[in-house]
Amino acid sequence: MEAASGVAVLEDEVFHNETKALWVFAYGSLCWKPGFQFHKAVTGYVQGFHRRFWQGNTTHRGTEDKPGRVATLVESSKGLVYGVAFAISGEAAIPYLSKRECELGGYTTVFTTFYPVSGDPFKVLLYVATPKNPLWMGDAKIVDIAEQIVDCRGPSGYNVEYVLRLANFMKHHFPECEDNHLYSLEEEVLRRVKDKKMCLRTLMGDGEGCVTFVKEERRRSTDSTDDNQERIETFQHTTRVPEKTLRCLNI
Repeated sequence: MEAASGVAVLEDEVFHNETKALWVFAYGSLCWKPGFQFHKAVTGYVQGFHRRFWQGNTTHRGTEDKPGRVATLVESSKGLVYGVAFAISGEAAIPYLSKRECELGGYTTVFTTFYPVSGDPFKVLLYVATPKNPLWMGDAKIVDIAEQIVDCRGPSGYNVEYVLRLANFMKHHFPECEDNHLYSLEEEVLRRVKDKKMCLRTLMGDGEGCVTFVKEERRRSTDSTDDNQERIETFQHTTRVPEKTLRCLNI
């Protein structure tokens, strides 16, 4: 599969021979707008981190006058973050990511272990911001972060879009998993958008460059008359903000 935008399959399983490729872990805007070609996308998680909106942004979702806030990963011994691992394709992917994440975004690169839903864990490249970069904003109250996000816009669109598309993606593809920071921020952002009578459709943009992920799960049929057939269930990620979903808490 070669995908930079449009529709792509999101899988659960990685085979051993596929782990030799270069994989990148997405936990923020790369989940729904990767911007580079990849030949496989797989669901799973990394350990030792929490997702936090502690990184400032002046090139995509904000400006020098009004920096936006975007996601980064903060080290935590008991942390666990769900997202997508991409097996990248083509020579242009790494230069593109280096410019987008490092040069413009203020992130640095590390390698960590990715745990797919099915298959053995393997190493992935991870872009993460640290307090040493000049765009770092750090911790703040959810209400203050939300107020800043609602008020910001950059060349890539409104900061609100970033938060809502990420929350939508996580709820759709990981409905059983909780992310208190992300979902509390989503709730507060939506409340402020409503209070300010802002147009949500305008804030969400036209979806240019976004990837619609179709989830395919292959399962053995439980019908005794059809034991040898496989059933494919397809779920499509959309840009709509879903209704509230029951989720389990990560401990």
